Amino acid sequence: MERTPKVAQLVVRPLDASLGLRRLASDAIKRAITEMDIYGQRGEIRLDERQLSRDLGVSRTPIREALSLLEQEGFVRSIPRRGMYIVRKTKQQIVEMITVWAAIESVAAMLVCERATAEELAELRTIAEFRKDPHDFVDEYSNANMVFHQTIIRMSGSALMVELTDNLFIHMRAIRSVTMRQDDRAHRSLIDHLNIVAMLEARNGELAAKLVRDHSLGLAAHIEAQGDFLNPLEVETTPRHATRLLRTVAS
Repeated sequence: MERTPKVAQLVVRPLDASLGLRRLASDAIKRAITEMDIYGQRGEIRLDERQLSRDLGVSRTPIREALSLLEQEGFVRSIPRRGMYIVRKTKQQIVEMITVWAAIESVAAMLVCERATAEELAELRTIAEFRKDPHDFVDEYSNANMVFHQTIIRMSGSALMVELTDNLFIHMRAIRSVTMRQDDRAHRSLIDHLNIVAMLEARNGELAAKLVRDHSLGLAAHIEAQGDFLNPLEVETTPRHATRLLRTVAS
């Protein structure tokens, strides 16, 4: 039986007014965007300024300033007379992002073989093993999956690699969350992770890098073949159709 698709929900929490409100609001909204399933639906995702103001417990001025800052950082975009929308990438853009991630993480894997301690590799193995059926805990496994890849990059010891992949994280996390439910990818991902860890433990940098690269490029190939859902519906420009076609998300 098919499951009813989940509607993306933006979950934000009240702010501590003793700190800079614009930055606090920006961080809260960015964190909520990062945690939501931005590719789980076809329609554009609109941010409701008034709802955000109520949820965060501040006036609309710092909300506007925060959204302006997030637009500069590429997290949201403004559509004249329509409002502010979460930025979602096209299929081709996602494939390019995965390819860049694969290149960075494969180099990171080689550095891990040279630099990681036994304790760090043991930590990575614990993450990889998961010890639950990923099909029964797909959301939890999807999060563990991203932690696994981020841990490899962190263990490389390269702050620049961490910074570069942090900028890709919001889209990588969201797309892995969607694809993890397709074509038994969760189980295959688990096996790939264990094979990667085995090569890292063996200090075989060349093979570890190849496994990491092939793992990510396999996701890129999957998106190429089945990622048409990533091509977003166009935003309707007629006001009377806006609320019907676009979901306003705030919680």
